[in-house]
Amino acid sequence: MEWPTAAELVAPTLGPCRHPAPPGPVVDEGDRVLLPSSLRALEPFLRAGSAPPAFEPAGPRARLFFAPRGLTCGIVTCGGLCPGLNNVIRALVLELFYRYGVRQVLGFRYGYAGLAARPPAEPLRLTPAVVDALHEHGGTLLGSSRGPQDVREMVDTLERRGVRILFVCGGDGGLRGAAAIAAEIARRGRAIAVVGIPKTIDNDLGWTWRSFGFTTAVEAARAVVQGAHAEARAAWNGVGLVKLMGQRVLEATGEPATMFR
Repeated sequence: MEWPTAAELVAPTLGPCRHPAPPGPVVDEGDRVLLPSSLRALEPFLRAGSAPPAFEPAGPRARLFFAPRGLTCGIVTCGGLCPGLNNVIRALVLELFYRYGVRQVLGFRYGYAGLAARPPAEPLRLTPAVVDALHEHGGTLLGSSRGPQDVREMVDTLERRGVRILFVCGGDGGLRGAAAIAAEIARRGRAIAVVGIPKTIDNDLGWTWRSFGFTTAVEAARAVVQGAHAEARAAWNGVGLVKLMGQRVLEATGEPATMFR
């Protein structure tokens, strides 16, 4: 197996972190999370005397780049729907509000279209009251969309609205868009952070046990497949049709597939 290089596993920063974080548990930034989980995979690195590939630990830091008070954050959900999107939105708002004291969180509507020069709707101002029962509802409060937007317009929108941290919850396309936004921000020399939150119902996210939304998607699909199976068995030479949507289906056919049995 070809492991990522050390350079590929370094998370870029905007600069020195001068602001103390609010009281609470923090991670040790000197620690690392190993990618290889077996001794056999680690042995080549140990023999060579080189550091094995490892991630920076996730979690709160002791010091922050941005001062939370007066900070404006943005959230956008992109691509197809995934169970748990509203949970992600809710968790972000509550953590930003109660732990860090951020009072301005904007939810951009209908994916990256909400960051365009002429958005389909104005962003929502997200507060704990707005997201209080959000986890009890499916879909995404912010809406979503597919398709490219002008990256320059999107960064213009972030600058115009004073957004300093943008959280992007998306799949392959959404996170490629996040990378393009980050590249344009770097080209302009602006201090705006872009945080990607991977979204997939296919559970095909590398180095993770399970992605959010996968279990719910499987449970929902199982009931539909069982119903189609029961209908097919009840008829002579019966066939049950279930239309599936997923990354593996798209890779194989280029379009959503109609499956049977």
